[in-house]
Amino acid sequence: METIEISLRIALVLDALALIALILVQQGKGANVGAAFGSGASQTMFGSGGASSFLNTLVTWLAVGFFVITFALAWSARERAEAVGNVGVPQVQEEVPATNESPAVPDGEVPTAPAPATDEVPATDGG
Repeated sequence: METIEISLRIALVLDALALIALILVQQGKGANVGAAFGSGASQTMFGSGGASSFLNTLVTWLAVGFFVITFALAWSARERAEAVGNVGVPQVQEEVPATNESPAVPDGEVPTAPAPATDEVPATDGG
C-alpha cells in the first residue's frame, strides 16, 4: 500500500510540474494579432489550428489526471486511517453527570459579603 501511495505522490508532483510548464508556455489570446498581417504562418507545426488546440487538449488531460491522482491519494489516506483505527486515541469511559447545585438561599434574600473588621479606610500615597 505504501508503494502505491509513493508512486501516486510522484505522479502528482510530475503532473503538477507539467501543468505549470504547459500553462506558462501557452500564448495569450492577443498574441496572434500578427497573423492578420501574414506573420502567423510559422506556427503550423501542429496543424492549421496551431499549437494552441494541442496544448489546450494536453492541459485539459493533465488537469483531469491531477484530479484523479488527488482523489486516489485521498482514498488511500482514508483506507490507511480506517486500518489504523483508534490506536492511541483515548476514549471516555463514563460520563460525569453535570451538577448545577448552588447553595440554598431563601427567596427574597440576597447574600452579601461579610463586612470588614474595621471601618478604617486604608491610607493611600497621594504622592
